[in-house]
Amino acid sequence: MEVLTSSPRGDTTRPAFGTGASLARAVVLPAILVLLTACQPAEELQPIAEPIRPVRVITAEELPGGETVTLTGNVQAQDDVSLAFRVGGQLIERTVNVGDEVRAGQVVARLDGVNERHAVDAARANLAAAMARLVEARNTVERYEPLLPRGFVARSQFDRAVEARDAAQAQVTAAEAQVSTAENQLGFTTLIADGPGIVTARGAEPGEVVAAGRMIVQLAREGGRDAVFDVPARVMESASAEDVVTVALSTDPKVTTTGRVREVSPQADPVTRTFTVRVGLANPPAAMRLGSTVTGSIRLGGLVGIAIPTSALTASGGAPAVWTVDPESRTVALRNVDVAGYELERVLISRGLAPGELVVTAGVQTLRPGQAVRLLGEPAGDASPEASPEPIGDRP
Repeated sequence: MEVLTSSPRGDTTRPAFGTGASLARAVVLPAILVLLTACQPAEELQPIAEPIRPVRVITAEELPGGETVTLTGNVQAQDDVSLAFRVGGQLIERTVNVGDEVRAGQVVARLDGVNERHAVDAARANLAAAMARLVEARNTVERYEPLLPRGFVARSQFDRAVEARDAAQAQVTAAEAQVSTAENQLGFTTLIADGPGIVTARGAEPGEVVAAGRMIVQLAREGGRDAVFDVPARVMESASAEDVVTVALSTDPKVTTTGRVREVSPQADPVTRTFTVRVGLANPPAAMRLGSTVTGSIRLGGLVGIAIPTSALTASGGAPAVWTVDPESRTVALRNVDVAGYELERVLISRGLAPGELVVTAGVQTLRPGQAVRLLGEPAGDASPEASPEPIGDRP
């Protein structure tokens, strides 16, 4: 039916189709959309399942604390002595070289002792003169003594004779001391070893003028031997004087002995920041000669805990944490832990993990709590708890 509309002024207008057509479109279009949606396949309406993420895990194992530290050093004598002259002069002879064995009382070197011999001769001459004066003074006293009671010698004259005798005696004593000093000085021009040992260094050559106290040869005493090492401060803090050090010859590791720390340098080397430690060797083998290179091994004490790879450590709330896997549900959980110490490739956990738990070591950056995971090395569809995790000792 066609409906005519008129304006207020009485004009006839075109039929009012717009209002009915808009109403029809408003009703029909939603119905068409519903029918089209109903025609979609059923599988497109299902939610997409979250993929099971593969992760690498290790089994947490409690490890004994401590570590074995091995250092390289050399064998030295426990007692090294530098032989030197007590007087200066020109060195005219050195009878030993490096490596020579020296016995007690052996002459090691000599100085030119011409001046010292002259001094001895002069001192002896002075002593002889003093002895002559003493003899004369004694004779005078002996002559005066019997004459004094008879009045042939005055008391003052006799007293002067006694004083001259005593003065002559004092001069003899002084002259004897001078002779002894001169002879000692002459003796000091000959360097004699006061004990057996091996020459390890020389400090002067014949023809040189040396000062008193300058080292001529260095002697390693026979007897005890030390293994000397440069030890880092970290090891010094953990080591104890009671620790036993196993020392082996570098060229033949089968040659071994043991020892204990005998001496520790009180100050670190300013360049290497290490401490010099001397280990007294108990019954060192003959093959461990002076200067031989040796290795020393010592077991340091430490904390007992669970060691995990550094890649397993993450953070939660600003604190260290690790991801653990529930072996039954194969889901992960984030757990805070306490770190006892850091090493080169592992971290020592003191609290927060128990032995036997599965710890994620690879893929920790993309995990979320409760997420399902698959252990690397097990089939994609295998969710059984018997799937073998990677042992901590066999991790590549």
